[in-house]
Amino acid sequence: MLITPEYVFQDVTHITPAFLAGKGITALVLDIDNTLTDDGSQQLPREVAAWLQAMRAAGVRLTIVSNGTPRRVAPFARKLGLDYVCWAAKPLTPGLMVARRRLGVEKRRMAMVGDQLYADRMAAALYGIPALMVVPRGPDRGAQVRLKRKWERRFWQRYYDRGGKLL
Repeated sequence: MLITPEYVFQDVTHITPAFLAGKGITALVLDIDNTLTDDGSQQLPREVAAWLQAMRAAGVRLTIVSNGTPRRVAPFARKLGLDYVCWAAKPLTPGLMVARRRLGVEKRRMAMVGDQLYADRMAAALYGIPALMVVPRGPDRGAQVRLKRKWERRFWQRYYDRGGKLL
């Protein structure tokens, strides 16, 4: 269960405040690439900007935790008005620990939102929080991520084989 998804959403915008409230989640740790925007992009899609505003209006606390460099993460996070942790080394958990302290929430009230099973899902599982996985927004630019995507296929399939649905 470290890698097989718990929840899979068509897009980050399909995660609703009502879903989060039903799970007792009051804070989200967000990945960037292929979760909030296309891989490597500094442009935030309009629908994602509206989703972030809806989450804020619902009182959901938000922060970014990314394996990206400060050069990649900082300008994007500043544009969104979000705190961030870069060089998070997911699936290791120190980035999630820092994010939780900054958010000021109990661990049981926090969830990870991301697109990669070997980074985001595994980090959430190791830290003991839910992972809200999303279908990647676009193609992957890095060879390492493309390779991991091949390894992930069987775990995505396990989710659907167990009756998992695209939310």
